[in-house]
Amino acid sequence: MDKRAIGGIEVSGLCLGAMMFGTTVDEDTSFALLDTFFEAGGTFIDTANCYQFWAGDGQGHESEELLGRWLKSRGLATGAGREQIVIATKAGARPDPERGDSWPANIEGLSARVVTSQVDVSLRRMGLDYVDLYYSHHEDRTVPLEETVGAFASVAESGKARALGVSNEPSWRIERARRIAASHAWPSYVCVQQRHTYLQPRPGAYDAFMPAASDELLDYVREEEDVTLVAYWSLMGGAYTGRADKRIDPMYDHPGASARLATLRSVADELGATPNQVVLAWMRASSPSILPLFSASSVTQLKESLGSTELTLTPDQMERLDRA
Repeated sequence: MDKRAIGGIEVSGLCLGAMMFGTTVDEDTSFALLDTFFEAGGTFIDTANCYQFWAGDGQGHESEELLGRWLKSRGLATGAGREQIVIATKAGARPDPERGDSWPANIEGLSARVVTSQVDVSLRRMGLDYVDLYYSHHEDRTVPLEETVGAFASVAESGKARALGVSNEPSWRIERARRIAASHAWPSYVCVQQRHTYLQPRPGAYDAFMPAASDELLDYVREEEDVTLVAYWSLMGGAYTGRADKRIDPMYDHPGASARLATLRSVADELGATPNQVVLAWMRASSPSILPLFSASSVTQLKESLGSTELTLTPDQMERLDRA
């Protein structure tokens, strides 16, 4: 698998999302998925300190703890093995019982206390001395931005995170945060994780909690060479498969989506590929080049997504996909 750099850290060109591991995906299957990804050259794994508290009896620590068991069992938690894997986690979206019992009203937020304490909790769960990438999970306008930026900087300066990222924030907040960091000579965000896929949102649609990557954000990343865009929800939870139980999100299900889906399927047929594979290949070949984050609940699904790295879209196919 090809490699890219985020803040000087070499990562694989695909990122495996571990959100479901330990809850809706059992441990044996999760280990098989992680092994298959790693054996294929995948090194970049994404989790968070809240995955998946909303699933069944989930408490929010399952994904990190499962990753910790896998890393230890494979010799990847310490020593030379640790250098072979890139682990990203996040803080800010975990429910805080002291704030009530209704989420997201009781979200832990991004105070300095949360940012600096939760990284320690995540490290204990995963059995690590540091994470490679530490994200703010959702914006928190109840806390001064300088406090949040300073707290993340202190985590990086302490050696507990090699690089910093930001997720689910509008472009102007990301730029303001980076300017604050620059003014203090602090470590700054070098990675943005945002919802992004091939289909485009309905005109005027906006989800403040899980915003889709806007044209403005894409332009910002295109111009800022030290910022990488990691796209979550890249495969729309399986909706590109056309399965009856995998419906397109209403935010993306509108008249304009039909032509885009038809072009996607046409290009997939030309390449003897699946729509999922074309979506991932299109992201990687786009401007700006996007690093897709995908998930899987079976090894078959995982191998399908890995197959996208073998696709080469022609300039004509890229132009048709972009124009549709």
